[in-house]
Amino acid sequence: MSTLANAFSSSSDSTAIVIPGSPTLEISYKRLHADVTTFQKKLAALGISPGSAVSIALPNSYPFIVAFIAASWQRAIAAPLNPAYKQSEFEFYIDDLSSALVLVPQGQAEGLAVKAARKYNAAVAECYLDPRTQEVVLDVKDNGKLAGQGDRPLETAQPEDTALVLHTSGTTGRPKAVPLSHRNLTRTMLNIRDTYKLSASDRTMLVMPLFHVHGLLAGFLAPLASGGSVIIPGAFSASTFWKHFVQYKANWYTAVPTMHQILLKTPAAWPKPLPEIRFIRSCSSPLSPKVFHDLEKAFGAPVLEAYAMTEAAHQMTSNPLPPSKRQPGSVGLGQGVEVKILDQEGNEVQQGKEGEISIRGENVTKGYLNNAKANAEAFTKGGFFRTGDQGKKDEDGYVIITGRIKELINKGGEKISPIELDNVLAQHPAVSEAVSFAMEDELYGQEVGVALVLKEGGAGLSEQELKDWMTQRVAKFKVPKRVFFTDNMPKTATGKIQRRNVATAMLEKDKPKAKL
Repeated sequence: MSTLANAFSSSSDSTAIVIPGSPTLEISYKRLHADVTTFQKKLAALGISPGSAVSIALPNSYPFIVAFIAASWQRAIAAPLNPAYKQSEFEFYIDDLSSALVLVPQGQAEGLAVKAARKYNAAVAECYLDPRTQEVVLDVKDNGKLAGQGDRPLETAQPEDTALVLHTSGTTGRPKAVPLSHRNLTRTMLNIRDTYKLSASDRTMLVMPLFHVHGLLAGFLAPLASGGSVIIPGAFSASTFWKHFVQYKANWYTAVPTMHQILLKTPAAWPKPLPEIRFIRSCSSPLSPKVFHDLEKAFGAPVLEAYAMTEAAHQMTSNPLPPSKRQPGSVGLGQGVEVKILDQEGNEVQQGKEGEISIRGENVTKGYLNNAKANAEAFTKGGFFRTGDQGKKDEDGYVIITGRIKELINKGGEKISPIELDNVLAQHPAVSEAVSFAMEDELYGQEVGVALVLKEGGAGLSEQELKDWMTQRVAKFKVPKRVFFTDNMPKTATGKIQRRNVATAMLEKDKPKAKL
């Protein structure tokens, strides 16, 4: 299994996908294979050929799944996008990959993604499930650059073809494009299957978005590679999570710590009795030992924290299933990858010493697209990928993350570039200087804080006005939770701004003063 075309059964009548609803949609592996083949033919007829980028701005749904797999089978590049992006964000991602086609939900032919697509002459099509025929429809609204390019031959994917491109925010500000090959993806699928001993008898509740590598690989593709079933209820909802979990006989799920905490905080929705849960997986941001213990106590299941990155096609390490040790505060052992802790020169440090967590494996991207500088910084001469995270191995080889070398803000698994936010804030007519940084947050792990120096005459700008202004320009999860106004931005002796120094100064100033 080295391509997505042979990653799951083409003839099994067992259930691959369950879409809760009225009526509930149950899709067998045989039907999924047939629907993907049919959709691949539609893409070829439209003009999609090897290397074409297909931007998928669809919510978690059966049409997303069919479109994603079909694009990869056609040797095209699937590029999932958050449907909640603003127009400027859609424009960046569509332009960066020179997308040939943008897929949007039914009725959104004049939405923000479509306006962005037309700016760069990408073809536009609505993609949806016809309730009458149960067909996944490709309703072309604008042929764009594919005009006259139709009737391409059906392709057979190759292991080294780029199947998926996701962007990951970098400390340089410009998001980096991460190409992941069929080989990368299928290796991760097998690694996850083996880590958790997934089989055809397992059913998972998909709560992560499919435009995120966590949801796509761990929540969806790995279960398919195991012959199991995936329940896809749409958006995550604490009020319906357990209802669907019990009704459709799920026995595991994977989520970010924020979602686990939300489930813990809604005990009124817990089923009685609790279903038998084989394990609960946590990934994409650090899980506190307290939440770990609270989850195990509340739901009676082993909690397995994992560690992942887009560049590794998701999973790198994980705590193992019982009876092996699972360690709160650790992200476990390497899973199908080599894990080394390296110093700045690329040498492995002594066990127990801190350094940069670095990995090597078949699941790891060969390098960012069109970014030689980032590739030179990210890969050692020995082929290890530097994660940007500081950490160590304990006496049993379990990896413990001790801090972030990079300055990304990790809000509930969403990685946010502070430079990107700085650049947006700098466009406000009242702002002279802007520095974004991470703040600790009980629910999300980290939240967005910004420090601003206002221009002369800008003192009338309020925190809420600034947040409202940002809401029009960036996705909701990037809008700062706190805005700090200061007359002078803290700088080093050489005049440089260091985010951690700014964050410390702002948060210290924000502390309540002790009474004398």
